[in-house]
Amino acid sequence: MFSLLLAIIYASFISLGLPDSILGSAWPSMYVKLGVPVSYAGIVSMIVAGGTIVSSLFSDRLIRKIGTGAITAISVGMTAGALFGFSVSGTFPALCLWAIPYGLGAGSVDAALNNYVAVNFESKHMNWLHCFWGVGASLGPYIMGLCLTGGGTWADGYRTIAFIQAALTAVLIFSLPLWKKKQSAQTENIEKSKVLSFKELIKIPGAKPTLLAFFGYCALEATAGMWASSYMVLGRGMDPETAAKWASLFYLGITGGRFISGFITIKLGDRKMVTLGQLIIGLGILTLLLPLGNVCAFAGLILIGAGCAPIYPGLLHETPENFGEEISQSVMGMQMACAYIGSALMPTLFGAAADIASIKLYPLFLLLYILAITFAVSRLNREVKRSKTE
Repeated sequence: MFSLLLAIIYASFISLGLPDSILGSAWPSMYVKLGVPVSYAGIVSMIVAGGTIVSSLFSDRLIRKIGTGAITAISVGMTAGALFGFSVSGTFPALCLWAIPYGLGAGSVDAALNNYVAVNFESKHMNWLHCFWGVGASLGPYIMGLCLTGGGTWADGYRTIAFIQAALTAVLIFSLPLWKKKQSAQTENIEKSKVLSFKELIKIPGAKPTLLAFFGYCALEATAGMWASSYMVLGRGMDPETAAKWASLFYLGITGGRFISGFITIKLGDRKMVTLGQLIIGLGILTLLLPLGNVCAFAGLILIGAGCAPIYPGLLHETPENFGEEISQSVMGMQMACAYIGSALMPTLFGAAADIASIKLYPLFLLLYILAITFAVSRLNREVKRSKTE
């Protein structure tokens, strides 16, 4: 029974990844049809992230009331409906309206599943589960690219992914009895824990740098993924259809990297894997800056994705160890909120900079993000170590 539940959790991570990357792939075709500037992708992303921030902040309370399984099923169902709404939206305001349930469907399930896995599974499973997120994130732009090159439109791409999400929702609904059987032990731990306010949270040693690390990481990942296609089209002269397919290389780098990381982390541990990821991202950004044509740019995107692979799962899996299992769900919710703030603000900021200056600033923005992440992770490790020795 438990192995079947684990398989369902893997499927849930695919569902988390499917919609995350398609806006960036579809946007070069969407903004012309909608009659809006290219930078408006950041507005849609900000609305989506705003919904996830709200729902992640309430994740602990929702888990106490209805459980992880019900949250997962409801959230995936909301996402399916929102994606279908995207597919029938002919105006930018309608797109923004559907972005609200799109975002609300992601936050609670993300925080709930990540804490559940961090508490109950080894680090290798966290990497492999997020590898399955990468499977979804890689399939999203690829499906969109197939629809665009096959004579369809971006609306067809959104509709196709909405139907896939709807099928996953049905699986999750039928799996609710499995979640309930396993939920009793988790519920007992949650009832013993305390819901922390933001003021209480930031006083914990390591809290401030971990929030900055999640902010910086998601800023990097969201900016890299969302603007990869537009950078290739507007910065390197590639056609939109080809760029939509090649942009999936970034997510393929994340997916493949997390699969491999699951094996390596058994020996190296979370902290060394996070450091390794930072170094690989730096190498990828330098490769992207080299004026050696599109092949070099493709290699840079793969390296950046591969470097991203171990960072997010490693930081998540360390949460119960760094802060204690009794408050890990509260900390996880705040980490998710800061992560989504980074996802909301920084791609929008880059879009504004691209409008004012040039989209060729793309690699330089990514460089600033990785420097911030490196500083935050180093500070987090020092503060946690100090607190445990006192």
